[in-house]
Amino acid sequence: MLYMDAPVCTSAINTNRTNVVGVGLRLKSAIDRETLKMTPEEAEAWQKKTEAEFKLWANQKQACDATGMNDFFGMQQLCLMSWLMSGDVFAVIKRKPAETWRPYSLRLHIIEADRVRTPTDKTGISIPNYTTGKADNGNLIYDGVEIDKTGMVVAYHVANTYPDQIVDVSKTTEFARVEAYGKATGLPNILHIMASERPDQYRGVPYLAQVIKPMLQMRRYTDAELMSAVVQSFFTAWVTTEDAGDNPFNETIDQDEEISKDPNEYEVGPGTINFMEPGEDIKFGAPTHPNNGFDAFMRSMCEQTGAALEVPADLLLKSFNSSYSASRGALLEAWKAFKMRREWLTNDLCRPAYEIWMTEAVARGRIAAPGFLTDPIIRQAYLQSEWIGPSQGQLDPTKEVAAAVTAINEGLSTREAETIRLNGSEYSSNVDKLAIENEKLRVAQTGKEPDLGKQITNFIEKTAENAAQKEVETQYESIKTDKK
Repeated sequence: MLYMDAPVCTSAINTNRTNVVGVGLRLKSAIDRETLKMTPEEAEAWQKKTEAEFKLWANQKQACDATGMNDFFGMQQLCLMSWLMSGDVFAVIKRKPAETWRPYSLRLHIIEADRVRTPTDKTGISIPNYTTGKADNGNLIYDGVEIDKTGMVVAYHVANTYPDQIVDVSKTTEFARVEAYGKATGLPNILHIMASERPDQYRGVPYLAQVIKPMLQMRRYTDAELMSAVVQSFFTAWVTTEDAGDNPFNETIDQDEEISKDPNEYEVGPGTINFMEPGEDIKFGAPTHPNNGFDAFMRSMCEQTGAALEVPADLLLKSFNSSYSASRGALLEAWKAFKMRREWLTNDLCRPAYEIWMTEAVARGRIAAPGFLTDPIIRQAYLQSEWIGPSQGQLDPTKEVAAAVTAINEGLSTREAETIRLNGSEYSSNVDKLAIENEKLRVAQTGKEPDLGKQITNFIEKTAENAAQKEVETQYESIKTDKK
């Protein structure tokens, strides 16, 4: 209710969505080439091939979403918002037959948190305080999460209806028991996106839980102030006269809009004129709305709310009226929380989905990864990845870029890391594009076509350097082996 009806709460959740996910967290393969004994060129080629294959699955709604409504990046947004509003969200792993243009069978079905609950009866009507149950095998069930005697999550119970949903009489509520992991593969059958706050916690807590009470009162206070201001904006003229005859002016309220025709009742409306009987009078009190202290009070409450939600008031209200240092400090503080939630979402959704997809890609032979299905160390080396999301943004681009250049020159950071931080792009991709653009600019400025002979010479020299480097690495490995 607060998300739909309280602007500050809407801002809190949408601000997290925009900064944590934005248009989507993009895969950047970062394999451990030393463990895989790959040269830099071989690793780069493998990573580009893998990223292209992943896009083939992630960029199509019908290829990755069981409902066909969102691509993988849209599902990231959906999962984050549902996680914050409901406390957690689930993604069930499903399969559909592979097709020519959709060679992967993997599909994700995002499940609302309310559908995962402890089985009750066939009516689907929620029973207050009924959250603990027992499975047929004797395991305990807490809010739809089944655990074994050691406390390990072994299954989830998903209903086909929502709590208290009014359904057709012929349709009954059915629960499906989804095992947490496949027995043959060990891969997840369902992904649970949540953040734990206490030990032995199996379900998540809504993001706004700690501020529900003050936020609800702030919404009511805002509505009351707004209504008071609207009411006091209706200025009505009252005329006192000794003649109680007919109104000499035209009617200001249409007959179909009149509430009552009782001569003892007066109607108030914008710009209306009412005639009063002899001896009658009316007085107005001084207007007191809008309240002059409203802004200061709401700002103070937003600061307290922002502190609890880890979103500073400047960012919560999208109002940066402070100094550069203060605004930058607020932005940096907020981004600590955004990066943390991005890592949680990546670990709960992106990386598990990537592992499931990669297993299918290797099994189908679309990606060559020797040892992936047999050696856990090799598997881990192939699955190393980074997920690039929206950048922090810049209040003063000149200062931000200058600081990045200094960090690179002093060896405190890398060009790739600073590129991701500043605008979320990829350094190697930028270099390739700049090479093409610079060549086009040179031709446009000089009017000379590219020197193909020089390009061929440079290519031969670079190839020779790479071959020499590979030979050096081979000899080095041989020396290490002999030394052992």
